[in-house]
Amino acid sequence: MAAFANAVEPVEPIPETSPAERVAADAQAIGAPVVDAERVRDSVPLWFHTFAVAPGIYTPGIARDHGYRLAVLGANRFAGRSVLDVGAFDGFYSFLAELRGARRVVAVDNEQYVDWVRARFGVTLQGGAGFRAIAGLVASRVEYRRMDALDVHELGERFDVALCFGILHRVTDPIALLAALAGVLAPGGEIVLETYGSRLPADAPAIEVHEPGDVYARDDFVYWGFSPEGLRRLGRIAGLDRVEVVDELDVDGHPRILALLRAAG
Repeated sequence: MAAFANAVEPVEPIPETSPAERVAADAQAIGAPVVDAERVRDSVPLWFHTFAVAPGIYTPGIARDHGYRLAVLGANRFAGRSVLDVGAFDGFYSFLAELRGARRVVAVDNEQYVDWVRARFGVTLQGGAGFRAIAGLVASRVEYRRMDALDVHELGERFDVALCFGILHRVTDPIALLAALAGVLAPGGEIVLETYGSRLPADAPAIEVHEPGDVYARDDFVYWGFSPEGLRRLGRIAGLDRVEVVDELDVDGHPRILALLRAAG
């Protein structure tokens, strides 16, 4: 898996939470007492995900518009199923899966984002801090593991659904990551994948290659931009026989792609 830049450079200001992220957060409004909500909000020096911890009180997440993912994350995707969330960060989607009826959820993150946060924003963040804060607030049963996504076979179990958001374009070997996730899917299981897209034609069997800093300042590890056909071919190479591109869109001027990759039944 890729590591994030550690060089000391001028830092960026922490961006304000976008209105779109608050709308997405309302999909799992927690409704905690105000005193508890404010304590949790203030306990973490930088939030990636925005959580609606109490009416009118949100964690100040820096992620932009993730709401487009919610269209494929209804209860029918999670109810009664086992879920693996790789690259979980603060765990928004892990907790959403639990809320929407998953029987088991395992959240995995190698916590390399700690270096990314320090390099980009000058903030020292303890790995898993946001996840633990929300888990305690909602009395969650989600299991959190500090682990690289390429090592998920070490969990020794199979999952009906694997969530992989914002990770594929950051690994040096995207085929290896898809194969690792395919290897822990139950028969008929699926990967819900979101990653950096491409300006290439949708039917181009190609992948864009980005140089350090091309995509985001002080972020040298966005390697790839995937066209729909390029992603379909990668999925098939990794042993996922059905690849459905659900959506292509721009978020803050950046192309994103959302897809379902399914294992054989």
